[in-house]
Amino acid sequence: MFQPDVTSLINRYFSHPERTISVAADETLIDQNGRNERLYYVLEGELEGFASAGENTTRVFHACQGAFIGVHSFFSGTWIASSTVIAKTNAKLAWIDRHIPPVEQETFGPLTAQFTPVIVNELSRRQWRATQEALAKEKVLKKLYLAEQMTTLGQLAAGLAHELNNSIGVVSSKSERLEHIVVTLLEALHPEASEFFDHGLLNGQKSSSSDVRIRAKTFEKRYGLDSSTAKDLARAVAGDSVAEQWLRNPQDAVKYWKMGRDLHDLRSAAKHTVGIVRSVKQLGRVDVDAIEDININESINRAVALLQSDLRTVEVRLSPGEIPPFRGSQTELVQVWVNIIKNACDAMNQTAAPVIEIKTRVNRNRLLVTITNNGPEIEPNTRRRLFDPNFTTKKGGLSFGLGLGLSIVRRIISSYGGSIAVKSDSQKTIFRIKLPIED
Repeated sequence: MFQPDVTSLINRYFSHPERTISVAADETLIDQNGRNERLYYVLEGELEGFASAGENTTRVFHACQGAFIGVHSFFSGTWIASSTVIAKTNAKLAWIDRHIPPVEQETFGPLTAQFTPVIVNELSRRQWRATQEALAKEKVLKKLYLAEQMTTLGQLAAGLAHELNNSIGVVSSKSERLEHIVVTLLEALHPEASEFFDHGLLNGQKSSSSDVRIRAKTFEKRYGLDSSTAKDLARAVAGDSVAEQWLRNPQDAVKYWKMGRDLHDLRSAAKHTVGIVRSVKQLGRVDVDAIEDININESINRAVALLQSDLRTVEVRLSPGEIPPFRGSQTELVQVWVNIIKNACDAMNQTAAPVIEIKTRVNRNRLLVTITNNGPEIEPNTRRRLFDPNFTTKKGGLSFGLGLGLSIVRRIISSYGGSIAVKSDSQKTIFRIKLPIED
């Protein structure tokens, strides 16, 4: 354990039976700021050192067999102890005091020179402890700074939420009134159009961009339709065939279907906005109430439907896996997917053939969702700050950002005990979300 010179020190100075003491458990050996003229060597047992500042007391070291105690006060020449030392267990110690003459000074030099290895070891230990304390302090300060940021954002969010609640309440009530008026007019003036309107109102548009392109080509060839009408029908109907009533006057059928679809989307967006407002008001919280069993794939489909205007020029590839229900908030998870997909759309505004691929699967008792886009690489410095509150890369125009989106995403995912990570290179950027599956 010891180097030869330290071992010889023990033999020369700490092997005298008359210079040993026993300390009972919980007994104080040295008092902080008290006078200490001894250097102790632990023969048996364990002791602990504590430093006090005001009302705060911190454990600063643990000493067991083979350790030295009192190095600082003994060799500094002040004889004042820098910490309180208390026996954790029954302990036995050997000691020397300042009156002990150096042994074989002609050979080994003065006492200070002989104990240089012990002094160096003590300095090294104190430096290590100071480094650890500095790192711990820095970590605490970062948490404190983040908490202050979240408090400020929470106050801002509360004000925004109040205004948004008022506005979205108007949108919701007016959309319901508009729906009632349109239904009444259609039943009176164009009862044959009600079927198409109701189809759009109840179902909205569920088909992805890639499915629409494939079906549109089929409809174009099978029914002799122009490409624009074929694509509109592919958006309106699901499946590889079109019912006869849609083909009698496809342009009018699609027109009324779009009216219903737009009202459907308006109602969905209003409902979703209410959930977003609730989530923003919880910006500083780290808990979340599990509300219902959620189909993750369905929540992703809802997010895609809400972003139809952003995804007009983007190919969306959905690869849903067979996954169990997840217990949580539908609104919050839709918000997660909307934020990530919307950011991908913004990042790919200069990409020639933008593609977003979304996959879901189960991996080791966790739901794994990967959202990949082929936009430009996110630089490492940006990647490290991507989920920080107040950080945004959107600086001007209509795409300005408050830096709240991905911060809220991380809060939501973390509240479920999950994790989110991003990987990016020149070919693609991948957001990987893991959510725990409850037994």
